[in-house]
Amino acid sequence: MLLLLALVSVALAHASEENFDGNRVFRVSVHDEDDVNLIQELANTKQIDFWKPDSATQVKPLTTVDFHVKAEDVVDVENFLEENEVLYEVLISNVKHVLESQFDSHTRASGHSYTKYNNWETIEAWIQQVANDNPDLVSQRVIGTTFEGRNMYVLKIGKDRPNKPAFFIDCGFHAREWISPAFCQWFVKEAVRTYKQEIHMKRLLDELDFYVLPVVNIDGYVYTWAKDRMWRKTRSTTAGSSCFGVDPNRNFDAGWCEVGASRSPCSDTYCGPTPESEKETKALADFIRQNLSSIKAYLTVHSYSQMMLYPYSYDYKLPENYEELNALVKGAAKELSTLHGTKYTYGPGATTIYPAAGGSDDWAYDQGIKYSFTFELRDKGFFGFLLPESQIRQTCEETMLAVKYIANYVLEHPY
Repeated sequence: MLLLLALVSVALAHASEENFDGNRVFRVSVHDEDDVNLIQELANTKQIDFWKPDSATQVKPLTTVDFHVKAEDVVDVENFLEENEVLYEVLISNVKHVLESQFDSHTRASGHSYTKYNNWETIEAWIQQVANDNPDLVSQRVIGTTFEGRNMYVLKIGKDRPNKPAFFIDCGFHAREWISPAFCQWFVKEAVRTYKQEIHMKRLLDELDFYVLPVVNIDGYVYTWAKDRMWRKTRSTTAGSSCFGVDPNRNFDAGWCEVGASRSPCSDTYCGPTPESEKETKALADFIRQNLSSIKAYLTVHSYSQMMLYPYSYDYKLPENYEELNALVKGAAKELSTLHGTKYTYGPGATTIYPAAGGSDDWAYDQGIKYSFTFELRDKGFFGFLLPESQIRQTCEETMLAVKYIANYVLEHPY
């Protein structure tokens, strides 16, 4: 009897954990409005997890669409696409296998590692450690708490001098984009490691402060480790709905909920009941508002699709310093490609990837931060959100070149 009870409790414990065995990721070529309508019809009849773009409403002609389908719907989806003569390919034939092979780092460290994906507990301990070990360069502070009560930390990296301009970097807005927090950790490591060895980094840290928020959406990130690897949103509750979470990158007061965002609490792009309804969004926005006089550049790191974006995403209008921003990301993309040959595209968010309202980069720009960017890291969809650990080093090394390129520019163009 006890054994039976134990087995039942184990089964229940795993019942709530997503099983991705047999799930597939499709890439569909969308040629015209007919194809757009078919994708939207599919999304209305089946539970489709959109990877790129991130909802059916953002599908447009002459693009490709990546989406993830549960095992029990795979045959129906394939039949639907074939019957309607929609061109498609299978990017991932079994999501579970790719999930498991994500952890392909040969690092044996049981604790924190820069070439492995670290869970939140490990990252939190690392934040304390890196500040304790480098008191002359690094300090940490709590800027708020998440919906579930976890501390949100910002690391300040730079030599302590008065009236320095600052560069704000955040990672981990969307819980499933694991390569993003990996980059923030790498950035801190490299800044500290190379300060005494490299003239360029020494100059950057002597003359600039970097604020680094290693994980914005901590609750969601914890959930991707414990329950559902594909979770995207926060974990807040919404009155009158059984669905959890808000898309924190649709929750800023920048064209809030106008385009590319949903008012449905069950949607992956739910904009929330009001701008800054999420504790995580509000803590980040409050910190930037409090430090607005010093913050001259803002970078939010996402994945995937290898893009460097600047405002606007909530509108097709262009920012005032459009030509400057375009030249800057063009140079940064070129710099990034010098290391491993990785090609990035770049441009304003709405036309380069898709229209999306309520994003942090648009909001930061509208606060007066002239240099405001979103990076979408590797890859272009072969692994999507499941980039293996063996690509962390190369991804972070090349991204580092682009960030340093932008930081140097910001330093040389004060405003």
